[in-house]
Amino acid sequence: MNFDVFILGGGSAGYAAARSAHDFGARVGIADPGPLGGLCILRGCMPTKTILRSSDVMSLMRRAGEFGLNSGPLQANLGAIIDRKDRLIKEFADYRIGQLKNPRFELFEEPARFLSPQEVQVGGKRIQAKNFIIATGSVPGRYPIPGLEESGYITSDEALELRDLPESMIVLGAGPVAVELAQFYCRLGTHVTLIQRSQHILSSEDEDLARPVEDRLREEGMELFTGTRLLRVERNGEKRTVIFEHGGQEKSVTSQVIFQALGRKPNVNSLDLDKAGVETDGARIKVNPQMRTNHPHIFAVGDVNGLHEVVHIAIQQGEIAAYNAMHPDDKAQEMDDRLNARVTFTDPAVASVGLNEKQCKAQWIPYLAASYPFNDHGKSLCLGETEGHVKLLCRPDLGEVLGAHIVGPEAGELIHQLITHMHFRGTVFDLLKIPHYHPTLAEIWTYPAEELSEKL
Repeated sequence: MNFDVFILGGGSAGYAAARSAHDFGARVGIADPGPLGGLCILRGCMPTKTILRSSDVMSLMRRAGEFGLNSGPLQANLGAIIDRKDRLIKEFADYRIGQLKNPRFELFEEPARFLSPQEVQVGGKRIQAKNFIIATGSVPGRYPIPGLEESGYITSDEALELRDLPESMIVLGAGPVAVELAQFYCRLGTHVTLIQRSQHILSSEDEDLARPVEDRLREEGMELFTGTRLLRVERNGEKRTVIFEHGGQEKSVTSQVIFQALGRKPNVNSLDLDKAGVETDGARIKVNPQMRTNHPHIFAVGDVNGLHEVVHIAIQQGEIAAYNAMHPDDKAQEMDDRLNARVTFTDPAVASVGLNEKQCKAQWIPYLAASYPFNDHGKSLCLGETEGHVKLLCRPDLGEVLGAHIVGPEAGELIHQLITHMHFRGTVFDLLKIPHYHPTLAEIWTYPAEELSEKL
């Protein structure tokens, strides 16, 4: 069987590549062993945000008295929360399955593995293609912590399916998924202890974005240890104990459940990449900005290339790979990381676009920075959402915005104004010229913009 483009994986990146390649006139095949839908829909973005809404509402209800309202005792029904999540996810998944099974593609609901750079095996079929796009996503990583495997743990996959609220939980790791789900379970009533190796949570962000989230987590009753080194895990009956080093001392914490949230890894073990001669860096498939591997006709997009585990970037990568596969004689499209955006849906939420101060310092990029707090902003005071701040980074010559960062209310929505602004290479002066309705959260951006404009 011969295809113009054959795609391994039908998640967000794979489907974007398939749709784009078909639009360019390709005969497209897709191999996905299922369950169909992809990580974002089945075990990532959508289910997590669905259940987080329940804990957010519960947190607001606990604050009723602050707003002059009366509320009775609150109790979470985790089973009902999961039922709601399952109903919504089924709708999303059914829609994606319908797209994948559209006659414009040939879908094989079986795994694929390479036989050579030009051929894959899918079930009992040998398939050749002019181009291959690998989009097999990621799986939870396994880490060599003594006793962890033997003691047992859950990953984010299982954390989204629990129907009985654990009495206690230890969370290993403090990336976005770890912190979001740790706060979810803490708010519902689980005693949560979070253990992080780095000096602050959300270690890829600037420290000043992480600290307000840490403060909120501790206020809500979470135990939080940063700057640690995991030593070993022990099990006694139904209890698990994590022993770690913190502040030069050995400490231990015991709980009912361990949530291992130390990260995911590219899903490549069953692909036989060695038979195709595809170069990797560990599990990560190495690609250039055109999403090409060391073979120009083999591409890798989404989590499998390990660049950014973010769905909208995976979609962009899929579209770029499809274009380049179908336009070999034209100028190739390339990924532009300038507008790389990130959102963590904690409370307060964290959102960023572009460069942060860590990156500017590491790359010796000159910049100016200015921040403004939500506790001195009219609309956030009205809402009772005063934790956090916004921060702008700009070039010290022309004032072009290099990066924007938020920790505070509606961060995931507010960041899009600055994504748009940076898309058009706007300056802090341009930001001041744009009318901002009063009172809104969005007008907070004008304050750091004004401070920076006065420095230029």
